[in-house]
This record gives sequence, C-alpha cells and structure tokens, in this order.
Amino acid sequence: MSVSTQPCPPRLLVVEDEQHLAAGLELNFELEGYAVDMAASARKAGEYLLQATGYDAIILDVMLPDTTGFELCRKLREGGNFTPVLMLTALDSTEDRVTGLEVGADDYLVKPFELTELLARVRSLLRRRSWERQKPATRGATSRAEIRFGGASIDYERQEARMNGQEVKLTRLEFDLLRYFADHPGRVLTRQELQERVWKLANYPNTRMVDNFIMRLRRHFEPDPANPAHFVAVRGSGYKFVPEGARGGGARPGADRDAGQELGEDEGQDPGHE
Repeated sequence: MSVSTQPCPPRLLVVEDEQHLAAGLELNFELEGYAVDMAASARKAGEYLLQATGYDAIILDVMLPDTTGFELCRKLREGGNFTPVLMLTALDSTEDRVTGLEVGADDYLVKPFELTELLARVRSLLRRRSWERQKPATRGATSRAEIRFGGASIDYERQEARMNGQEVKLTRLEFDLLRYFADHPGRVLTRQELQERVWKLANYPNTRMVDNFIMRLRRHFEPDPANPAHFVAVRGSGYKFVPEGARGGGARPGADRDAGQELGEDEGQDPGHE
C-alpha cells in the first residue's frame, strides 16, 4: 500500500467578526490552497489555539466583540506564541499602526484592501515561517548572517536567537531592529532613523516605541539590563550597538532619559519603561 507524501497545506487562523468579509476571506484563502479555521471572537480564537497543533499564520481583526486584536496579539506574545500575525483594521492612523507593531504584530493592513495585496502579504509571512521551521542541516552548517556578542548568538537567516545557549523568542521587528544595529556597529543611531528604517514610519513624532523595543533587547541580551553594555544610550543623540561591550558596563544612569528629552520626549518620562 502506497503512503501519500503530499505536504499538508499551510494552516491559517482568521479572526474576523464581520460576516461578509469573513466569508470572502475563507473562500479566497481556501481557493489559494490554505487550510482555514474561522473565529468571530477572541474567545473562539483561543479555543482553536488550544486545540490545534499549530498555525502557520494568524489573520487578526483589530475590532472584535469581546476584546481588541491588539490585546489578543499581546497575550499571544506574552504566552510565548510567536506565530506570524497580520492585523486587519479600519483604523488607519499611524498611532494605531504603531500600537499593532508594539504588541507584536508582524504586519498591518488597513481596510478596505485589495485581495491581491492581502494574499501577497500572507505569502510573505508564510515564507518566513517555512524558513524558520527548516532544520539547520538543510540550510548549511554556517550562516553568513550570524553575529555574536556577549553571550548572544543571532542567526538572521534562520531567525534564531540564543543567549548563553538558551533559545530566545523574538518577534520579526525585534530581529529587524537587531539586524539594523548589527549592520551599524558603533554608530550612533537616532530614534527617528530607527523608526524610519526599521518601522518604516517617516516623520512620526513619538519615539517612545523605540525605547520600549530597546528595553526588550536589553532584557533578552544584557546580563544587567539596568547597566547595558551592548545597547547603549548616547546622551542627546540616540543609541549605539557595541558588540564587544561598552567599557565600564555602558551608559551612565539617566542617559536614556537625557537622550529622549533632547529628541522630543516629555520631561519626566522614563523612555525605557513599558
């Protein structure tokens, strides 16, 4: 008896409460060859996530009847679920997009949207997911896109991060931020530059998001996040990445705050506090 070796189709969880849109999404995703589960609420999505062995991507509406997609995405990330998330929303302000990215979404699409763009974005997320799941042996023993600093080892091609040998789960944006720092070691990078290059947000006045992500990297990779040696604040300028470690353990206390105020932060805010 022959055994089928045909690969299983990618699995999508679509969380959308608007019935007509949900029906259209389900039909078109299935026509593309995906296996689709539909949920009209965060509660139903949670049930699927508990029962299923794993999804390849989650399509998540922001406005849900029992919570927001922002909150659901945040809980997923806090619970260690790093399945790629594409958020759909009628909220088209930059502030809303920033909120989605801050809670851990990988992509953000504003309604109304073209079906072709949605499908292209989903394919992009799935390519990344497929690459992450490949065994190292199938991709070569070494990677040209790997860096090491302190006890950290980052492989960008494999989307793998370790600290002292232990796996560290990172979002796509955390990987992107790490890579931008690694591409510019020792160079002072302003918050505005990081927003434009990593988040693709031009002329966005609130740079607090950058500080929050820097704090995440410090918690992941600094032995003493309060006294950083690798992701160092430069007073009045921004941040710089020091692979070999800053002498004396990093910036003096308050450097983050001083740099933030000169770049437009409100006085009295701690830019590293989430």
